[in-house]
Amino acid sequence: MTNYLLFSSTVLIWGTTWIAIALQIGPVPVLVSVFYRFAAAALILVGALILTRRMKVPPLRQQPFILAQALCLFCCNFLCFYYAAAYVPSGLISVVFSLATIFNAVNARIFFGDRVSPRTLLAAMLGATGLVLLFGPDIFVAFNPDSWKGVGLSALGTLFFSFGNMASRRNSAAGISPVTANAWGMSYGALTLLGLVLITATPVVMPPDITYLGALLYLSVVGSVVGFTTYLMLVSRIGSQKAAYATVLFPVVALTLSSIYEDYRWTAISVAGLLLTLAGNVVMFVRLPIRAKAIGAEPGRA
Repeated sequence: MTNYLLFSSTVLIWGTTWIAIALQIGPVPVLVSVFYRFAAAALILVGALILTRRMKVPPLRQQPFILAQALCLFCCNFLCFYYAAAYVPSGLISVVFSLATIFNAVNARIFFGDRVSPRTLLAAMLGATGLVLLFGPDIFVAFNPDSWKGVGLSALGTLFFSFGNMASRRNSAAGISPVTANAWGMSYGALTLLGLVLITATPVVMPPDITYLGALLYLSVVGSVVGFTTYLMLVSRIGSQKAAYATVLFPVVALTLSSIYEDYRWTAISVAGLLLTLAGNVVMFVRLPIRAKAIGAEPGRA
């Protein structure tokens, strides 16, 4: 039951954060917006852990791996996603991000030696075909450079996210709880972003209106503190590949909101593209009855 609650919470939270990211695109520079988000999230999470006397200091030898998780999950990936939101609807970014299931499978092979099954290749083909249908009219027909930028940045952000998953998996195996890793990781991420703001002399613009401030609070508290904690708890409990299955469902939530608030227009081709992309993710996790019967069910496993 706990795994189902964590899974559903992750889907609902991350399915709605994409539209909140889109609401932050405007007068505040992207670098500053991402800094605001994780600085607030770090203050809230670290403060809560200190008040409840649950704040732990990981050993020095573990800090480089927490830093790696921080840079991938709480810095570089979101810079990519925020910049991408200036070029394509937020719902489409979530579709590209849903391919994290495939990225995780490949990276788990590279970093942990996990086997890459033939279904991974099939899933990759379905996902790639789906993305071509979704973005093809703009990229290959209209030659819209903004779509190229949006897809490229979204894919790069997803790659960073997957690297962060690998670091989180390693940290969990080393005995570092997701909450502790998040607290330190968000702090490192915020400090890195602040350093980039200072180095690049990016102007620090205050939140311009209540809409931006509301989106910032939602992304900091719900999207970052709660969302990442539930997701990384899933990673530690069921593994990075199965946890990433949450990304199969939240594009539906994100695209629904994008249709309402960003006037995203559906076509027969885009619907087919979405279905193919989601099908690619489903292929990663569907159980084949014949194979299951052949190897036998594992005791105590749902």
